[in-house]
Amino acid sequence: MAQACAQIGTGDSIYVVVNKKRPLSPKTYVPKPLVTPAVKNPGGQVMRKDAASAMAAMITAAAKEGAGTIGISSAYRSYSTQVAVFQNGVAKTSPTEALKWYAKPGHSEHQTGLAADLIPIGNPACGRHQCIGEVSQGKWLAKNSWRFGFILRYEKGKTPITGYNYEPWHFRYIGKDLAALYHQGGFHTLEQFFGLRAAATY
Repeated sequence: MAQACAQIGTGDSIYVVVNKKRPLSPKTYVPKPLVTPAVKNPGGQVMRKDAASAMAAMITAAAKEGAGTIGISSAYRSYSTQVAVFQNGVAKTSPTEALKWYAKPGHSEHQTGLAADLIPIGNPACGRHQCIGEVSQGKWLAKNSWRFGFILRYEKGKTPITGYNYEPWHFRYIGKDLAALYHQGGFHTLEQFFGLRAAATY
């Protein structure tokens, strides 16, 4: 735990905390190596190698344990990609509303290569990432992702702390050891886990 705490500001660490108060340094940071996870991944999304391996193991286990098929809709995003994502979000909603859903460039977990947005595949009740929390795939992930080193990063009711609305599709890799401590301790945000201040605003 002490080692993790010492590395929450290091971009290359799986323990890095990125939020509205804590940008990556530099803001244009690029993780390496980036690989394509061996899962359903129509867009060819990439992640950091360690996170990609864990993601493949998690999605394989979900299928074996009867949750259904899970795919990736979005994973690593470069700084320039996040510029476009944020601008599109503002255009679709409003500057105020966009801040509840989209990170400013340099402040996105996707840029670390450790986070992915997941989708249910082949579930007639839901075929989009937005409703994954209501079906078997999302319920399994919420209950079991910690076993593979992932956490549901933006839980329901935690917007005042994380700054983001509930995102049942967004899972973040922090490694098996830390994820086990997070789960066993009953934590619901990385900010609380590491004793950091809330990051509701920039």
